[in-house]
Amino acid sequence: MDLHGFGHLLLAGTWITLKLAFVSLFFGLILGLLGATAKLSSIRVLRWIATTYTTLMRGLPELLLVLIIYFGTTELLLRMFDVYVELSAFAAGVAALSIAFGAYATEVFRGALQELPKGQQEAALSLGLSRIKAFWHVMLPQLWRLALPGLGNLFLVLLKDTALVSVIGLNDLMRQAYVAAGFTKLPFTFYLAAAFIYLLLTILFMQLLSLMEKRANRGYAGGLR
Repeated sequence: MDLHGFGHLLLAGTWITLKLAFVSLFFGLILGLLGATAKLSSIRVLRWIATTYTTLMRGLPELLLVLIIYFGTTELLLRMFDVYVELSAFAAGVAALSIAFGAYATEVFRGALQELPKGQQEAALSLGLSRIKAFWHVMLPQLWRLALPGLGNLFLVLLKDTALVSVIGLNDLMRQAYVAAGFTKLPFTFYLAAAFIYLLLTILFMQLLSLMEKRANRGYAGGLR
């Protein structure tokens, strides 16, 4: 893929896009699981924190969140602690996308947790397992099976939302397409190439998610064939 000498830049941008998506996914899943656990907690303060988090983050556009974190973090640290810390575009993108993904993942995990039979955890505890082991070995595999379809859809959205980080200078796929289009005066060519790459990645991950769902549903009545 040469594309007037800019093909290698689009491939490099694609690699940055994938790294941004997967790192954000990792932290977003952790935030989502913690948020769901807090929402179902018997402790009122935890429920309030989780509800406030999901309400605020689902109410803000991801682009606005990217800009607030990238430009606001430096100013906030400087005013509060008199410390100047310049956040990189990648770190700001990961923070913003992870926080946004985690807010939506919280609701997916919460719904999945509520579908799990409560008696299973009690049975695991009665067998002598600690709460952590009971959750890890008994609840989490079933939680994963129930939450996977929703999380898969969220990941596909996350993959496309990585393009928003290009506005703060990250050399992702969208940024590289923009630079190449400006240099060659061929915007249709390079934006079409970027669209093709995003579409190809989406198709590949859809196939991978389908395989993961089939694997997760093995042995369950009514599971995917």
